[in-house]
Amino acid sequence: MRVEHDDRTALCFEVLGPVRVRRGGVEVDLGTRQQRLILGLLLAGAGQPVGLGEIVEVLWGEGPPRSAVNVVHRYVGALRRLFEPDLPPRSAGRWLRGGASGYRIRIDADALDLLRLRALAEQARSDEGAGRLAEALSAYEAALALWRGPCAGAPELGASGHPAFGVVDHECAGLIREATSLALRLGRVRSVLPVLRRVAEHRPWDEALQARFLLALSADGQQAEGIALYQNVRHRLADELGVDPGPELREAYRLILRQNTAGPAAPGPDRVAGPSSFTGVLPAQLPADLPFFTGRDEAQRRTLSLVNGHVLTQASMPVLAIDGIPGIGKTSLAIHLAHQLADAYPDGQLYVDLRGFDPGQSVLDSAEVVQGFLNSLGVPDAGIPASPHARSGLYRSVLAGRRLLLVLDNAHSVEQVRPLLPGAPGCLVLVTSRKRLTGLAAAHGAHLMTLDVLSPEEARAFLVARIGAARAAGDPAALAEIAERCGRLPLALAVVAGRALVHPDHSMTAIARELRDAQGSLDGFADVGDDIRTIFSWSYRLLSVRAARVFRLLSLHPGPDITVAATAGLAGVPGGEARVLISELIQTGLLAEHAPGRFSIHELIRAYAWELVLLHETDEDRARASGRLADHYRQTAYTAADR
Repeated sequence: MRVEHDDRTALCFEVLGPVRVRRGGVEVDLGTRQQRLILGLLLAGAGQPVGLGEIVEVLWGEGPPRSAVNVVHRYVGALRRLFEPDLPPRSAGRWLRGGASGYRIRIDADALDLLRLRALAEQARSDEGAGRLAEALSAYEAALALWRGPCAGAPELGASGHPAFGVVDHECAGLIREATSLALRLGRVRSVLPVLRRVAEHRPWDEALQARFLLALSADGQQAEGIALYQNVRHRLADELGVDPGPELREAYRLILRQNTAGPAAPGPDRVAGPSSFTGVLPAQLPADLPFFTGRDEAQRRTLSLVNGHVLTQASMPVLAIDGIPGIGKTSLAIHLAHQLADAYPDGQLYVDLRGFDPGQSVLDSAEVVQGFLNSLGVPDAGIPASPHARSGLYRSVLAGRRLLLVLDNAHSVEQVRPLLPGAPGCLVLVTSRKRLTGLAAAHGAHLMTLDVLSPEEARAFLVARIGAARAAGDPAALAEIAERCGRLPLALAVVAGRALVHPDHSMTAIARELRDAQGSLDGFADVGDDIRTIFSWSYRLLSVRAARVFRLLSLHPGPDITVAATAGLAGVPGGEARVLISELIQTGLLAEHAPGRFSIHELIRAYAWELVLLHETDEDRARASGRLADHYRQTAYTAADR
């Protein structure tokens, strides 16, 4: 990774090799390992925000010092001054921008070689799709010329093991596979063979890459080296993973032995060698779709668009990670989307509830899920390795070349999901979680979708679909009031609709009055209120002791949203600690950043927090917290008046 800039404002960032910084041709000392790690994370993210908690975890692991947040701020300040030596103290500067949840680096499209590589790759795919094969290969070659080694190749960066560094390497490996497939078709493998060889050395377990390396060696007249390479890979897989080579690698070896490596038989980016269909019963594990699913039109449109884009380019596997607060309808949407898309994935559908947030059950182990999936795909227990690593390798090999749809529901973490992802294009993965799984976006190019409450129109349609148009038409004003008193939360709307169906003699006006009499508490859902409280409690129980206290105290805040500074005043903690605790609340889905630096809590979750604050905080504790909050706003008003 190298950064070059002059003494004015022009910066040139390079992320495809060891980290360096140059000013006017002279290398600049980046300082401490921590500063190099932060810079590496920001650049590997290509301008996307990097969470403060993520930075702290990378720098110190599970044992950060109490001053971690302040130390990160100091490191970022030092990096800012490297980019802009004349920057005044405490100035944000042009390149490194911070927010309540972390930092990002501002990057123009032509200022980062990773973005240039992506643009060239898209041009190559476009040319190839249009039949301009020679132009496509030239674009691939130009893109590959930007690669100079593993991302964050400096030992102190690579040793961190952070997925943000691995995603760039994964992307480059996919690009060299595509380029090699086209070069084989055109009989021009020599132009890509040097970089292919270097990438293959760094990725010995990438069977698709090794298969193309075998074919390229044979096409260049080096069959003996190709045969030796296959034997080395086969022995390594057997010794270290306990598995045989997958179908794509075996097919490449067979072609080498027949000396028939060029032309249509070579596996390309739009076709992976291997069996074309499953044996036995195709898995069809999706739960039933909701009979009256309504709303979420934009989410459905976005999903269909991204899936179609991946299908057209065959560049990577589409992964959609849906997150949101408890009761927002994540699972319902994922299952509905899966039923809509099932016909496009003829090799079947796999579904699992990962039990990520149910305290009554343990979080499902990924190795156990892989075994269940392999059984569903026709692999008997006797054929499944005991080692989790080898089991995942077999799982990816079985999925290679097939088109399956996977729904991974209620995920607890990125680490739980990662072993369940297929290793090649062709499949679609839908993930739901109360946490925003940013690591999936960094390491696997996942598309992140955070669900909001339904719009007023969608909330009304939700109720009408469940209770019937005739009954809903009796009092449209009551229907609108019910939707708002439910906070337009699908879970709460479903509860009220269920009550209406159980009591057909109750008018919608009477049900609206019951909710109004509850005065915003969860008692308005008394018949199933415990269920709503239980669902909220699954997230609450995941909080640390300090974050749980902040969550309870937030119910004392009278406004629609709150800042980090106000939260610090309310809880009586330093601003840096408040920022970290807010990040924890966001990660568990109990708080949302609805605008930069401003955080809101859904009214029903606020009602749950109010019940908890009455239960766990004394009258004196609540009074002191409210007093601290009033002092904060009073001081803020004085400061504003003095300006």
